[in-house]
Amino acid sequence: MAETSDLIQPDRGQDAIPIHLVKREGFEAWAKQLSSGQRAALAAQKFDGGGYQTAIVPDGDGWFAVGGVANPAELSSWCMAKLAEDLPEGTYRRADGEPGPALHGWQTAQYIFDRYKKPDKPIGPRVLLTKDAGKIDAAIAEAGAVCLVRDLVNTPAEDMGPAALEEQAERLARQHGGELQVVRGDALEQDYPMIHAVGRAAARKHAPRLLHLTWGKQSDPVLAIVGKGVCFDSGGLDVKSASGMKLMKKDMGGAAHAFALAGLIMAAGLKVRLHCLVPAVENAISSDSFRPGDVLSSRKGLTVEIGNTDAEGRLILGDALTRASEEDPDLIIDFATLTGAARVALGPDYPALMVRRDATADALIAAGRGHDDEPWRLPLPEAYAEWLGSDIADTNNAHANSFAGASVAGLFLDKFVGDGLDWAHFDTFAWRPTAKPGRPKGGEAYGLRAAWHMLRNRYGSA
Repeated sequence: MAETSDLIQPDRGQDAIPIHLVKREGFEAWAKQLSSGQRAALAAQKFDGGGYQTAIVPDGDGWFAVGGVANPAELSSWCMAKLAEDLPEGTYRRADGEPGPALHGWQTAQYIFDRYKKPDKPIGPRVLLTKDAGKIDAAIAEAGAVCLVRDLVNTPAEDMGPAALEEQAERLARQHGGELQVVRGDALEQDYPMIHAVGRAAARKHAPRLLHLTWGKQSDPVLAIVGKGVCFDSGGLDVKSASGMKLMKKDMGGAAHAFALAGLIMAAGLKVRLHCLVPAVENAISSDSFRPGDVLSSRKGLTVEIGNTDAEGRLILGDALTRASEEDPDLIIDFATLTGAARVALGPDYPALMVRRDATADALIAAGRGHDDEPWRLPLPEAYAEWLGSDIADTNNAHANSFAGASVAGLFLDKFVGDGLDWAHFDTFAWRPTAKPGRPKGGEAYGLRAAWHMLRNRYGSA
């Protein structure tokens, strides 16, 4: 992929190709200022100002670009993304204003996952200029975090196993002056028994571990970020179908979100004591697999009957959330590709959000809505907690009916979060099944920008 730092630059009056943004309702009036030849060029390209339409118009010895948007006065993150995808290599500026929030989509539109296959006809960077120079670093960091999620999720499991997630955590720690503790082997089995049980069937090179990155002043409020790191999910002995297993490289999408968010927090110097915890496992099948009907112990002391080995993400998160709670955090946020039920309810574009405190939910939703990354709140209804009952253990990990799957999974996690703590859970898809401008098919960040802007508002930078 292109480095996002190459794609937006300060406008110092350098040569650049103008981009005019118009809407369909005002297109005819705007076009009257053009020459007959320029209007003919637009007509030949069937351009009428509709959303995401793009056109190139000759202008003397040069040319300018035109993009259709809903409202040139109120741009979104994605208004100029199709232009960034369609235009040739070069340097551009908006002709009648600043790109504002469209800086984000301009960068993410140029994302390419080329680790295994190079483009047949690579296109050089399309650079966008802005006079809002003070916003450039933040925009680059935010787009870079989104692209990091995409890179990690798009990478197949053989190259993105628990060891690769550990390498990513090490890079973050080195880059920002954090400390990384890795728990594995006998210590993992003793202290984090559910993480160990889920991952113990994997080959040695994909052995389970808990990654615990810390950063920041001890005196600052504790912020815990937890991410589900199931690097591949076969379903375990409750094995998935071939079609259900096909995309399971993305089951570590929660870990990708956690690392990307942690990087933003540390780079901006938020006034927090950060604890980023990622339980990293492969849910494999072997003679050592945990079984339906087994009863697992947990770090919290609760015993868990296994109703379904394919409900493994909540098990590893349970131990990680218990550890996060031991720091008495001001806030815990977890990200997980947890349930298909959330996708059935909300589709691929909206991450499900479950939150204990209304004020925290409102802040996350407002931040997401303001940055084109809106989550949708689902309930944590105590009435459904009885569905996780077990005759032989403190709880089951799965319920027998097909109702409210996302909320019931959230209720299971809630058992492992400390009493009274402020906690938000994102059930995120981490995958875009079809492309949209600025958002290619493949790994994707959902809820990341919502969480980031809420945290920046809540804690501020140093």
